[in-house]
Amino acid sequence: MGEPRNLPAQPIFLSTEGPPPTVEEKRKLDLIEERLRAVEGFGDYPFVDMADLCLVPDVVIPPKFKVPDFDRYKGTTCPKNHLKRYYRKMGAHSRDEKLLMHFFQDSLAGATVFWYTNLEASRIRTWKDLITAFLRQYQYNSDMAPD
Repeated sequence: MGEPRNLPAQPIFLSTEGPPPTVEEKRKLDLIEERLRAVEGFGDYPFVDMADLCLVPDVVIPPKFKVPDFDRYKGTTCPKNHLKRYYRKMGAHSRDEKLLMHFFQDSLAGATVFWYTNLEASRIRTWKDLITAFLRQYQYNSDMAPD
């Protein structure tokens, strides 16, 4: 057997002149369009705008801001103690709710990051909303495993 040859792709010519496409030609065009949509990812995302991915889309990060090294919360210790440690590390920015909300994700690890990324922005509008949701989610740790 010989080596496989790379044959040039056959161009598809579409024209408004002439007879309408046959059923077979229409099927091939539909298949090409379906594959193109799959490659482009058309319709795979439940959001219209990339800003919909952010819990706090309009956060303003100060120039030269350095993210503190946080003890990462894994969901197995007291959530109240984690909030205290986080808030203290962010002390210089404690009046900036949006900054607190945005960088809270950097203090999480494992399944808690998944929890954060799946929060609905329509339900979490303030720092208080976020900590209330966090405490509600991990409340069982307050009673079970104090730090």
